[in-house]
Amino acid sequence: MPKLTVGPWIAAQKLPRKDLGRDRQAFLERTKLRGAQQVAGLPLIGMGGSCGKPAFALPYLLTWTDENTRRLEDVAAEYGCYVEYGLYPHLKLHDGDLEVAAVQDWTTLAMVYLRPGYERAEELLGSLAAALRPD
Repeated sequence: MPKLTVGPWIAAQKLPRKDLGRDRQAFLERTKLRGAQQVAGLPLIGMGGSCGKPAFALPYLLTWTDENTRRLEDVAAEYGCYVEYGLYPHLKLHDGDLEVAAVQDWTTLAMVYLRPGYERAEELLGSLAAALRPD
């Protein structure tokens, strides 16, 4: 499976040069590139504020339970990861401790953040969406 196919789109959203940070017109030009993006059938809803990872909306609400956290750990293991439970769960590679995904549960929305350069990002997104779907 490929890295995220929205990588070029993400790159186009970022500030190309520091001197453009105060240029309103350059910002408006970059926003013209925005549009509906999907990966693994899930909509890209934005980018993580501090991490810069693309966020994808899950098509259901998520409430953490013993059962679905076990399924999350099973998915993590399939991808050579472990789950770090902080404010919300993060999937980190055993080899190098690199964070490749995070899953957030809000009362009105559930979403997955993915590292765009992770080689199995799209496959992981589909696996997480399937494994966490409420019964």
